[in-house]
Amino acid sequence: MTTTTDIPADAARTERPAPPTKQPGRLRREGAAWVFLSPWVLGAAVLTLLPMAVSLYLSFTDYDLFNAPRWVGLRNYVQMFTEDPRYWRSVGATLMYVVIAVPLQLALALAVALALKSMKRGKSFYRSAFYAPSLLGASMSIALVWRAVFNDGGTVDNLLADVGIHTGGWVNKPGWALLAVALLTVWQFGAPMVIFLAGLQQIPVELYEAAAVDGASRRRQFVSITLPMLSPVLFFNLVLQTIQAFQVFTPAFAVSGGKGGPADSTLFYTLYLYDRGFVASHMGYASAMAWVLLIAIGAVTAVVFRTSRSWVFYANEGER
Repeated sequence: MTTTTDIPADAARTERPAPPTKQPGRLRREGAAWVFLSPWVLGAAVLTLLPMAVSLYLSFTDYDLFNAPRWVGLRNYVQMFTEDPRYWRSVGATLMYVVIAVPLQLALALAVALALKSMKRGKSFYRSAFYAPSLLGASMSIALVWRAVFNDGGTVDNLLADVGIHTGGWVNKPGWALLAVALLTVWQFGAPMVIFLAGLQQIPVELYEAAAVDGASRRRQFVSITLPMLSPVLFFNLVLQTIQAFQVFTPAFAVSGGKGGPADSTLFYTLYLYDRGFVASHMGYASAMAWVLLIAIGAVTAVVFRTSRSWVFYANEGER
């Protein structure tokens, strides 16, 4: 009988399997994948990463679009936080807008989605009709129409005057102009509504039937079944709409004529960034503002993700 000790060491070494090598077919597939990915990679590098790097550099310079950038270090950031009162007014107006517009938009979107879910006929028509404002609301033409509707002597002013409420036009009043802009965002509830509707259709009907047998009211079913089962979709819409709200520009530009008035009540962050960069030609200062906005949005999104652990529930959460 031959034992392993009788096998020569050289033979044992020669019988070891060779390390795996990449086959030509696999190399060709990887090469083809990179060829198809190259437009996206090139676009991301040239249109996103390179401009971001240039913007980061410009945020530490004094640049007026006409002369060469001059390095000033942290001066733009120091001026922003300590010497510019309009900057803080733009921060306050933006935060107020986010707090008003996002909850109202999500609440309206959820209410309409619930109504559409219970409809038996015409659901496709109404879904398309309610979604249409999301396609049109971001345009300058709609924003100008919105300004005319809420202006002095406009439709809303006349309707309120008929019931004894004289506002003199919302866009001319510091306390009402921001609300008019927020209502334009709320009117564009179509996109979150469609997402809510898709989430509602995924909730098992058996849960509602069992709750009805137990005598649960519609309100109890909404609180105990609909909201928990819909919480991942609500979380997704909340993150998406919050990020978009921080970047609002067109409605405020149209309603205020690009000035952020009256009394800086609609001076949103992006509008002031545009004013500093393209009106005052302080592109270095505007770049610094853009990076602060990016960090702020990232921080707010991180907080929302962190708090979601206490109110977002997943169907397979117990299996993880």
